[in-house]
Amino acid sequence: MIDQTQSTGTAKSSGSANEAFKHSFSLWFWGSISAATLLHFLVFAFWPSMQVLAVNVDTGETKVINPLAEIEPPPPPEAITRPVLPVISKALADVDVTIPDFDFNDPPPAPPPPPDDVDANIEDAPMWTDFDVYPFIKNRDELQRALEREYPPFYRDAGIGGTTKVWFFINETGKVVKTQIHTSSGYKALDDAALKVSHLYEFSPAMNRDKPVPVWVSLDITFRTREQLVPGDGAAV
Repeated sequence: MIDQTQSTGTAKSSGSANEAFKHSFSLWFWGSISAATLLHFLVFAFWPSMQVLAVNVDTGETKVINPLAEIEPPPPPEAITRPVLPVISKALADVDVTIPDFDFNDPPPAPPPPPDDVDANIEDAPMWTDFDVYPFIKNRDELQRALEREYPPFYRDAGIGGTTKVWFFINETGKVVKTQIHTSSGYKALDDAALKVSHLYEFSPAMNRDKPVPVWVSLDITFRTREQLVPGDGAAV
């Protein structure tokens, strides 16, 4: 039996869904393009219009502030004189300075007892008083705070310090009765501050044997920066 398809030489379509989709591709493609074009047209045609708001810039006049007049700074303080360096002498002494041996088993005699009547004019000026127990300072912490408080601000900020040697007259109870400048620091403001601090000193009474006596003593009051301020030790006169 001879197949009619073979005899005519014509290919017969298989008729599957895949073949049908391939043949309809052109129709779907152009339909999609048309629908998208129509959708964009409707969006641009009926979408509400938008406008940019106007931005106003204030161009008012700017006030010019005149600068203050230039203030000249105060002149710098005078340079502090550098201390003189000690010079070692090479000269030999002509006298014998050998200290004699001291025998602790045979000490020197004790000082004489204090007189019954103390000179009434001892307070007038510094003078010697016999005593064997030196008065010591009892309120060093308070004095340190007073030194910091009374330090003149100008001298403290400028780094200027100094030492004022002050006379103290101390009565039999250890109270400071009178003070006066012994040796100036070279700055009147520091000397005045030292006198203010000197009235705050509290001493134990000086003793001559077992009896309290009034005495004059000399103490250094030092103002210095960036260091702990401690009243200096002095020597009795």
